[in-house]
Amino acid sequence: MRLRRSQLAVPGVSEKMLTKAAASQADHVFCDLEDAVAPSAKAGARQTIVDALNNLDWGNTVRCVRVNDVTTEWCHEDIISIVEGARENVDTIMLTKPMTVSDVLFADKLLSQLEKKLDLKKRIGLECLIEEVEAMYNVWDIAHCCERLECLIFGMGDYAASQGMAVKHIGGTGGYPGDIFHYPRYQLTIACRAAGIDAVDGPFANFKNDAAYREECKRALALGMVGKWAIHPAQIEPALHVFSPIKEDVDFAREIISVYRKAEAEGIGSVGHKGVMVDAASARLFQNTVDRADLIGM
Repeated sequence: MRLRRSQLAVPGVSEKMLTKAAASQADHVFCDLEDAVAPSAKAGARQTIVDALNNLDWGNTVRCVRVNDVTTEWCHEDIISIVEGARENVDTIMLTKPMTVSDVLFADKLLSQLEKKLDLKKRIGLECLIEEVEAMYNVWDIAHCCERLECLIFGMGDYAASQGMAVKHIGGTGGYPGDIFHYPRYQLTIACRAAGIDAVDGPFANFKNDAAYREECKRALALGMVGKWAIHPAQIEPALHVFSPIKEDVDFAREIISVYRKAEAEGIGSVGHKGVMVDAASARLFQNTVDRADLIGM
């Protein structure tokens, strides 16, 4: 279990940005080797990222590297260079644009070989970006394909392009009456929950629009997602705030669960408490709040 309330994107070519990211409040930082790095700079960026992973103080931040997809000439060298260079100092690898289960299993097998070769003391997690219509069609199978997989992220930018959606910027609605991304978000989250892994919402391009970003975070949370990307440090705090339960809600959830357990021990299936009817289903719902609080350390 890892905290993923805020996943901060950082270009792998920038030592300055990597240093700032390590000192940020983000739960999770992914050092980018894909879109943020030009083809001619990818080899150098690998070493820049390895140096950052090995030499910066990351505290409890999840250290992730986003690699290029399996159809490119860079993917295997991305993974090999990062794992051989950073070893236990990389927590997860984020695979871009997997279309089918076989794409994910390629990364899984390569990581297994490297862990064995290097005699690593921990398993490196795998995260996957669902950002093509083919991947969304296969999302259930992808979510269940290997034990190493920890998280799926909805990459709505490439997804919108893949589906031919008319939106003006990544994360925007394009004037659609309602949430234009509701269905794919819902499908991805259902697949993740069934597989016991995390569902994370992707980027929102207009980082100066705090209100709209917070609203997108709330939509993702309502569906059962655990966090959202931050493409700029300004988006870290809003995501942490939205995806963290408030103390009053946590205290009440613990109280409700305690009341239910007491009633259950007395052979009572449901009981009223402070205007709330408490039964097995409601106790389970409140347990989600407690689990989130426990993971955060509240």
